[in-house]
Amino acid sequence: MLFNSIEFALFLPIVFLLYWFIAHKNLSVQNFLIVLASYVFYGWWDWRFLSLIIFSTLIDYSIGLALKQTSSEVKRKVLLWTSISINLGFLGIFKYYNFFLDSLYNLMPGLQTTNGFNTLDIILPVGISFYTFQTLSYTIDVYRKQLEPTKDFIAFSAFVSFFPQLVAGPIERATNLLPQFYKKRNFNYNLAVNGLKQILWGLFKKVVIADNCAVFANYIFENSSDLSGSTLLLGSLFFTFQIYGDFSGYSDIAIGTSRLFGFRLMQNFAFPYFSRDIAEFWRRWHISLSTWFRDYLYIPLGGSQGGMAMKIRNTFIIFLVSGFWHGANWNFIIWGGLNALYFLPLLVLKKNRQNLDIIASNSYIPSLKDFFGMVSTFTLTVFAWIFFRAENVNHALNILSKIFSRSLLSVPYYNGLSKAIGLVILIFLFLVIEWMGRKNQFAIENVSLIKKRPMRLTFYAFIVFLIGMFMHTSEMEFIYFQF
Repeated sequence: MLFNSIEFALFLPIVFLLYWFIAHKNLSVQNFLIVLASYVFYGWWDWRFLSLIIFSTLIDYSIGLALKQTSSEVKRKVLLWTSISINLGFLGIFKYYNFFLDSLYNLMPGLQTTNGFNTLDIILPVGISFYTFQTLSYTIDVYRKQLEPTKDFIAFSAFVSFFPQLVAGPIERATNLLPQFYKKRNFNYNLAVNGLKQILWGLFKKVVIADNCAVFANYIFENSSDLSGSTLLLGSLFFTFQIYGDFSGYSDIAIGTSRLFGFRLMQNFAFPYFSRDIAEFWRRWHISLSTWFRDYLYIPLGGSQGGMAMKIRNTFIIFLVSGFWHGANWNFIIWGGLNALYFLPLLVLKKNRQNLDIIASNSYIPSLKDFFGMVSTFTLTVFAWIFFRAENVNHALNILSKIFSRSLLSVPYYNGLSKAIGLVILIFLFLVIEWMGRKNQFAIENVSLIKKRPMRLTFYAFIVFLIGMFMHTSEMEFIYFQF
């Protein structure tokens, strides 16, 4: 079920009413309703893959209890690696099996005729990378004795399948989300209103910015061989705003929806395109995944404790694994490696933690140093996104070769380009609002600071008008559903 669909517009108020008016007196009933609603939400796409979520839930629930009952370190490690192997095994089969097999055959073409292995004709279950990492966080934290295993199977099932963030995150830690299912939840008017505002802003990002950028970005990338370098650069810019509006928009809707039900999820995006260096960008982009890799991979590898060679090795591992997490394609691995190269000078010069504050925190205008840092970081990010969006590595290299040619100096042009002028104005408006709200959890969180109520209502009505004005007649899937 898509957040930007008629089905969800009907589904959400029904679940909300049942949750607060029918099930509000009993915590277990509330949690059971969340499980049921989550299974309907996920099964709407393909009910067959519910078996994966249920099986993963049963495995990690059982292993969590078993970890509590044994003090033998050998048995505890066996249990931990059983959970890791099963969860990553499912992920490997559905997401990476064909990639590894095709890569092997490309390296050794003769092997394809001598063995009996064939690629699998299977569909990638939506959100498998997200809920797999979420359940793994539970098992690992229980193993580390940072979290008590739960005996409440319904609460644990709700944690694994919680529908607002099930499909595309944020990837919640068990230590944050699971305890919220144990506590009685009373309706909080201010939290719900705040959630509605975040849902509204998320829909604006998705429907107005991302979906309309997608129209132009898709055309330009799909017809790159016929277009000039300047037009391809424009298409890359459109994709840059498409992926941000799409993914951060999903996170906003997920976090806002969770607030309607009394839950608080972690912030997943913190205005990353206002970053002054790549290190700051990765502290602000897909925060739940970046911190997951930091805590469960980077630090166990030694983190920043060793010499410079170890730090560089660990950094490259994190970025390459992050790229591979996004998809079974060499494009994503190169994208991850490119970001590692961007990060490397900061690491070597020990400047990777120099921009921890909010840009221009005491001013409406950034300093020249911050401005140039922001522009250069954004430019590097745009070029990295080309590998993320391109069909394959050769496609990305061909686009880059055209961008770095004389045709870059020409005026961008293709049929229909004139329609993009209105979108550029919308992107500018979007950036202004994001800039004004960059100190908040989301851009329009503190519109309430506008003292006159009619002005606040006019602003919200304007956002709703833009959503209705620029909404496509058919729902467009979120980019990260494919991951």
